[in-house]
Amino acid sequence: MGQPVRDYLLTLCVTAAVTYLLTGPVRKFAIAVGAMPAIRARDVHREPTPRLGGIAMFGGLCAGLIVANHLANLDGVFELSSEPRALLSGAALIWLIGVLDDKFEIDALIKLGGQMLAAAVMVLQGLTILWLPIPGVGTVALTPWQGTLLTVALVVITINAVNFVDGLDGLAAGMVLIAAAAFFLYTYRLWYGHTIEAAAPATLFAAILMGMCLGFLPHNMHPARIFMGDSGSMLIGLVLAAGAISVTGQVDPDTMKIFEGSERQATHAMIPVFIPLLLPLTIIAIPAADLVLAIVRRTWNGQSPFAADRGHLHHRLLNIGHSHSRSVLIMYFWSALIAFGAVGYSVNSTSLWIVIVIVGLSALGLILLLLPAFTPRAPRWAERFVPPRYRRRRRRAEEPEEAAEGQQGPVDGQMEAGATGGAGGASEGREAAAGAPVAAGVSGVNGATAIGHRSRTADRRAAGSTRR
Repeated sequence: MGQPVRDYLLTLCVTAAVTYLLTGPVRKFAIAVGAMPAIRARDVHREPTPRLGGIAMFGGLCAGLIVANHLANLDGVFELSSEPRALLSGAALIWLIGVLDDKFEIDALIKLGGQMLAAAVMVLQGLTILWLPIPGVGTVALTPWQGTLLTVALVVITINAVNFVDGLDGLAAGMVLIAAAAFFLYTYRLWYGHTIEAAAPATLFAAILMGMCLGFLPHNMHPARIFMGDSGSMLIGLVLAAGAISVTGQVDPDTMKIFEGSERQATHAMIPVFIPLLLPLTIIAIPAADLVLAIVRRTWNGQSPFAADRGHLHHRLLNIGHSHSRSVLIMYFWSALIAFGAVGYSVNSTSLWIVIVIVGLSALGLILLLLPAFTPRAPRWAERFVPPRYRRRRRRAEEPEEAAEGQQGPVDGQMEAGATGGAGGASEGREAAAGAPVAAGVSGVNGATAIGHRSRTADRRAAGSTRR
């Protein structure tokens, strides 16, 4: 069992390395071709940032498949199944549509049609749902039309769910990384724990998906140097959906060989086991909830379901006072809790400890949501190991800075307005004095957003260059 694990780790590392190394040149290419859209009303970043990060992620996907095809323990996946080729075909199509959208902003209905076409391409090459285990009924075989419609619907929902949460630096890549890690643990257990060969392609897809996200995250963490764009968000959404479809429609309850009794009883007993399979939205529950809420909100307001707005979950976290980084970490926390909680429950649904741990972590998550302005302070001995915002304020160090600010005086009256408006007003006043646009609804309680800090840093650099 150790050798397959090493092969998966090698595939993951190669995918991550290729994605990481390609992202820098792709960023320069995106700037050269002008794939840097202007700041929109719903955006939370302050500076035009290049997109097309999906080009590097697609390169990592291709590299991972090539390496896996030449490994002794993984080449059987390509010989016995056409699913890797189906994934590559659908991924290439959805990636091309995403690249065109990142550059030319194509219509939402055209993108929806492209997503359905990519799903249909995978279905034609064998990546489809063949049957479903339904509790109380048993295994239900699907007709070709039913399997096709269900597969296309699952692909489209997953792609758009991931695309909807791609609104903060590092959010979509991190959440999909968490989902892929949980899914990898589940499918690896099915393959090697229960010797189910049908789970092998899904395990490979999850490992490659983790590598794609790991390689891109260093460039995408706040403040992001490049965005993945639709070419990246739709690509990783499709890969995640392909893994769920691969194992859901191929695993027969009789092959598990761990339950006794009739097929109906076996299917009913396997409800915890099939939680991450029957409902891939359990793995991406947060993006799926955001997708449903966005559709309801927009249709309720008489808007198109595809109309962009600032009502997503990550926008709401910013509006109630959480910083950019803390909002991302909270979304990570809930994604990990739901994904790994579902996988843990599928392993042992009779354990009370799993339920207690999930309930306790849920309570902790609710506390984090209700403390947007809380900033923990590290003890004196640990201050050198933490960022400056977590250190205790020292009065002597602040006095020279306050004196220097008092000598500078107000600039066009805006610094005075910032000083009287508290810490958040001071931040906005300095940014306004520098001519930087301030997006409404972005700053949190006391200006506690990481976005403002980056703008002030840029202002200091500009001032330094002026003095030189």
